[in-house]
Amino acid sequence: MTNHTELLRFTTAGSVDDGKSTLIGRLLYDSKSIFEDQYEAISATSAKRGEEGVNLALLTDGLKAEREQGITIDVAYRYFATPKRKFIIADTPGHIQYTRNMVTGASTANVALILVDARQGVVEQTRRHAFIASLLQIPHLIVCINKMDLVGFDEAAYTAIKEDFQGFSHRLDVQDIDFIPMSALLGDNVVERSTNMDWYGGSTLLYTLENVHIGSDNNFIDCRFPVQTVIRPYSDAYHDYRGYAGRVAGGVFKKGDKVTVLPSGFTSTIAKIDTYDGELEEAYPPMSVTLLLEDDIDISRGDMIVRENNQPDNGQDLEVMLCWFNERPLQPNGKYAIMHTTKEARCMIKEVRYRLDINTLHRDEEQKEIKMNDIGRVLLRTTAPLLTDPYRKNRITGSIILVDEQTNETVAAGMVI
Repeated sequence: MTNHTELLRFTTAGSVDDGKSTLIGRLLYDSKSIFEDQYEAISATSAKRGEEGVNLALLTDGLKAEREQGITIDVAYRYFATPKRKFIIADTPGHIQYTRNMVTGASTANVALILVDARQGVVEQTRRHAFIASLLQIPHLIVCINKMDLVGFDEAAYTAIKEDFQGFSHRLDVQDIDFIPMSALLGDNVVERSTNMDWYGGSTLLYTLENVHIGSDNNFIDCRFPVQTVIRPYSDAYHDYRGYAGRVAGGVFKKGDKVTVLPSGFTSTIAKIDTYDGELEEAYPPMSVTLLLEDDIDISRGDMIVRENNQPDNGQDLEVMLCWFNERPLQPNGKYAIMHTTKEARCMIKEVRYRLDINTLHRDEEQKEIKMNDIGRVLLRTTAPLLTDPYRKNRITGSIILVDEQTNETVAAGMVI
């Protein structure tokens, strides 16, 4: 039933103990997306720990250390589906020292759930996570005002938090913001409407997730097709077959379209669009397809097929916002491997422009040392030209990662400015 339904990716963010894991557990439980043996296992664990009722947060806290400490450390991915949509949830940590984990979980999300404790209101970490969601160009924000049961389901508490958040939300680069009062522990306004908050006339969380419009989140204007591999079957039936496989990163490709292959600049026409299930007339993000061209052109992994009159930036100097993941700070003039779509090259840090104060989004031009969990604006010089778009226009062709070649660790994720 869910084979052809739309896929929505969302991430949770918020301060420590705002109830992110409990909310996801409640969402999974109330939408009947967990198995009986899973429920029995967390029931037994909850009883062993002397907790009243069943701790639904245990459904997402997968690491032993997380369960013992009652905190989320790493990004946990969970999958569930309703008749309307399929969902991938990234449950990210709330602690400041796990900012990098939040960036990882949020990088592919359509929607960010920002949790606020109704007793605490908007705190520094709420603003930090809202700013990071905005920086990562997550189009939709849902502010979940949780633990309403602990403030007696008071409408005034909800209104005060909503107004406080709206006080700085004009600085966020997001399409829309929804506010939902809820109790993840009791299930109010998560899947079922709350009988305790008659004053709230909006939708439940699940209804909002099922109906938020994400069709326009992808870039359907700028045609981008990074080639992952060349398909050449060595069989008599497909003797002359030469296809270029990859995932459409932007735009709509149709049979008969005139295209340009970069970086060579040769032009051709799309002869055929193939998939595992058969031939298509058109392909668009995020479909994985094989393109066949009318002309024989030397194309390999790392090349990009684009429209003739609409091409990405092609250069070796990149200005990026970097989120630093590694315990070793960024080395000025340091050399790293850089990965962009299907292309790999090497790069050097030419200059650190400034470090970003994540709490206020102010630029700190005096303190330019970029340490773990810091975000800063950096100028890179690459050994080979990269075909990029600004991250604001295309989150796939506008993102890079840096890898330490000695340790093979991913040290940073970057957004092209």
